Amino acid sequence: MARYIGPKTKIARKFGEPIYGDDKVLSKKNYPPGQHGANRRRKLSEYGTQLREKQKAKYTYGVLERQFRNLFEKASSTKGVTGEVLLQLLEQRLDNVVFRLGIAPSRPAARQLVLHRHITVNGTIVNIASFSVKPGDLVAVREKSKSLEVIANALAGFNHSKYPWIEWDEATKTGKFLHIPAREDIPENINAQLIVELYSKQ
Repeated sequence: MARYIGPKTKIARKFGEPIYGDDKVLSKKNYPPGQHGANRRRKLSEYGTQLREKQKAKYTYGVLERQFRNLFEKASSTKGVTGEVLLQLLEQRLDNVVFRLGIAPSRPAARQLVLHRHITVNGTIVNIASFSVKPGDLVAVREKSKSLEVIANALAGFNHSKYPWIEWDEATKTGKFLHIPAREDIPENINAQLIVELYSKQ
């Protein structure tokens, strides 16, 4: 599966937000990358603002253009507010759910766990990061993988109560996707309406 493998610190600095989960780089260099980054204060056009928001969403969730457009088209044909539905579809991706459950420290790490067959859904191994988790589904760490150091370190001290749409059973290393999250519960700083406006022009 194709994925972005470029420099992540530059992307985080470009948007001025810790979209990969690590805000240390921003505390050191809270300005865009490049020779004139610290002095660059260019005003974006309406199109530029909309494009920037789409790029932010794609980088945040680790989704490439074709996947993102397919999700947008699905959101457009689903009942509800398109931008909100789009974010909900992104939240339902298996790699994102693994990240939200605290099984992995980041979405890229969660994607690796999924691809390497460490994760099960309803008792069956699923190695497709884009797999859509449904309400009631049980997402768990495979029995043979429960002793992995990367998983143990990620789960140590993780606060599972901060996401009301999922619950976690520490004894069995199993999470339950209770319901699709409401927009106000999704913590990502993404203005989905700008993305809707961008695609409406194409």
